[in-house]
Amino acid sequence: MLRDVLLGVAVAALATWAALLVGLLIVRPRGALLREALRLLPDLLRLLRRLAGDATLPRGVRVRLGLLMAYLAVPIDLIPDFVPVIGYADDAIIVAAVLRAVVRRAGVDAVRRHWPGTEDGFAALCRLTGIRPPDGDRPAAG
Repeated sequence: MLRDVLLGVAVAALATWAALLVGLLIVRPRGALLREALRLLPDLLRLLRRLAGDATLPRGVRVRLGLLMAYLAVPIDLIPDFVPVIGYADDAIIVAAVLRAVVRRAGVDAVRRHWPGTEDGFAALCRLTGIRPPDGDRPAAG
């Protein structure tokens, strides 16, 4: 009986892991965006910390950010970090997905206000997450 329970738990864990990997493949940034996401990861982590500490944001947003930071801090990942390049890709993809949800709730202005990096980095963040920058951040036509 115990063997059957352990086998069931192992199969369920494997099925969940596989489902999460498929989900990551669906929401992952394409081509150069993935490289940009990996390059922006240090600024993204600072952004997450700043957003999570902003008491003016809705509690649900801060909870999501706290859970995301806990996921990033835990050494167990969907794809182990020692796997070159793609080991960190799962982190970048999950960060992008959570930031999309944060922008939908908190607004792009909150993300812009807390962005610690360069203007080019913020533009890359916008491309990565599919958010539109505020009107003042768009380059002038001409």
